[in-house]
Amino acid sequence: MPAGTEEDLRRTLRRLDGRSYPAYRDLKGNWRLPPYTLAVRRVQGDPFAAPSNLAVILDPSTAGFETPAFSTPPRRVGLSCLLARTFAGAAQRTRGRRAGSGKSGEIGMADPGQVVLANTAVIVGDDGSIEARFTVGLPAAGRRILGRTAERLLLDTLNALVERSLLARAHTPTEIARHVEANEDADCLRGQIHARGLVAFVADGSLLPRRSGVDDRPLPGDRATPFESPPGLRVTLERPNGPPVTGMGIPRGVTLLVGGGYHGKSTVLDAVARGVYNHRPGDGRELVVTDPTAMRVQAEDGRSVAGVDISPFIGKLPGGQDTTAFSTPNASGSTSQAAAIVEALEAGSRLLLIDEDTAATNFMIRDRRMQALVKSDDEPITPFIDRVRALYEDTGTSTVLVIGGSGDYLDVADRVLAMIRYRPHDVSGAAREVAAAHPTGRLASRGGVAWPSRHRVPDPRSVNPRRGRREQHIKVRDRRTVDFGNDRIELGGVRQIVSRSQTRAIALALVHARKFMGEAMAVEDILDSLGESLERRGLDVLDSNRRGDLAVPRVQDIAAALGRLRTLNLIGEGK
Repeated sequence: MPAGTEEDLRRTLRRLDGRSYPAYRDLKGNWRLPPYTLAVRRVQGDPFAAPSNLAVILDPSTAGFETPAFSTPPRRVGLSCLLARTFAGAAQRTRGRRAGSGKSGEIGMADPGQVVLANTAVIVGDDGSIEARFTVGLPAAGRRILGRTAERLLLDTLNALVERSLLARAHTPTEIARHVEANEDADCLRGQIHARGLVAFVADGSLLPRRSGVDDRPLPGDRATPFESPPGLRVTLERPNGPPVTGMGIPRGVTLLVGGGYHGKSTVLDAVARGVYNHRPGDGRELVVTDPTAMRVQAEDGRSVAGVDISPFIGKLPGGQDTTAFSTPNASGSTSQAAAIVEALEAGSRLLLIDEDTAATNFMIRDRRMQALVKSDDEPITPFIDRVRALYEDTGTSTVLVIGGSGDYLDVADRVLAMIRYRPHDVSGAAREVAAAHPTGRLASRGGVAWPSRHRVPDPRSVNPRRGRREQHIKVRDRRTVDFGNDRIELGGVRQIVSRSQTRAIALALVHARKFMGEAMAVEDILDSLGESLERRGLDVLDSNRRGDLAVPRVQDIAAALGRLRTLNLIGEGK
């Protein structure tokens, strides 16, 4: 069906004026509205329902961006997030203009926030074309179409939004260059850390503190202390769009972050955890990069666990339950943290990030007095302190750990960083002297450890998005919670998910992953196939409706969601 013209759209909207709301379905299709094409892809059935899905498509000459802005994939992603953020902000400012019942008149786009991720809100082609996907609440009075109001919305308000956000002339050349170059630089820095024997890099001058726990924007510069690397850990990395960058390199192995309360330990760990993503210019963390497989793990009382081998940390339980294939609908703090670590290894993580504030104490440490009081035969838990070195030496998995309450960890650390008034100091030498001068008398666990070799094979029938007559019921309530079929997946303990768009993509990825599940497909095989599919076909492989509210997830976070699906069952016992 050929695209309609601007005049065709005007006539259609005037014809629909006053009709019942479902008649808006006549808008579906493409409309040529120079200088762009408007695609109406899904029309809501009611003014109070989820808004309609639309897209604006601009050819390269209309968008007007110079080749350097889209010449590489990182630059295209940087430009995409700039345009999405600008459009979303401009659309938000129109929200106060009521245009009828329910969501009438609302225009919305998924805002990338502080991170820079490939997304479906704005897609920049390798030829400089632009496709922007957004939602519109089509106007109505009650359930009667307000055709003239819709005409002004789609032909005037929307056109103004496009002019102010999606065209090159809406942005200064300097602004465009900053966004595309910052994203390319961050990718380049992250690509160097492995060869340098590092797990993370924090550039000097970075501003790490955030405004609050619910506001990811940077603390204003006059209230934040710029980061400064300890001399012994300072390294220099190259970047393509500026001079070399100096900062703190965190080497592989076991690293402790110690210091008094409120001196910045958790702030550094938070920045390292978010360093798996790139950040927008002005965020303060643009030059903080981390091994992309890093997983932040914590205790999660009450989460479900399906067939995880937690035996390196938890021996036979009093009821005789075998922990080489541990399952429970209601894990304790210690068993949940053990499961999270093993699941991270299964998903290919090479770096664990742990903050004692969110860890299970009995999982992290058992001191000499408690060892004397509770005999080893009566204690199934082998604490993390007795496994953290073997975890690195046997599997190559490093750990960065915030610890303020147990000096026993000084015995197993490769390096110790003390945060003093928001600045890191390398106190590794002093820590070794303290450990030698003040032996704890603690008895370390003897013998080697058999790290899990069991390969879990999910039953695709247990990953079922169906609900009632609906083949697929997925409802993202917020970043932490998603309804999946008849189940609800709680993701509050998966701390590196940054947006609802990522959560939605994770839920849809679980549906897509069912295509790879079967008798011979273990979790790690499924993740490999899923990652390859996303890399090759993009986020639209997850949703044929081409919606604009998806952001690329990491396979580690998809695996974490799978592990928290309460309906998850395994095929056989695995091997």
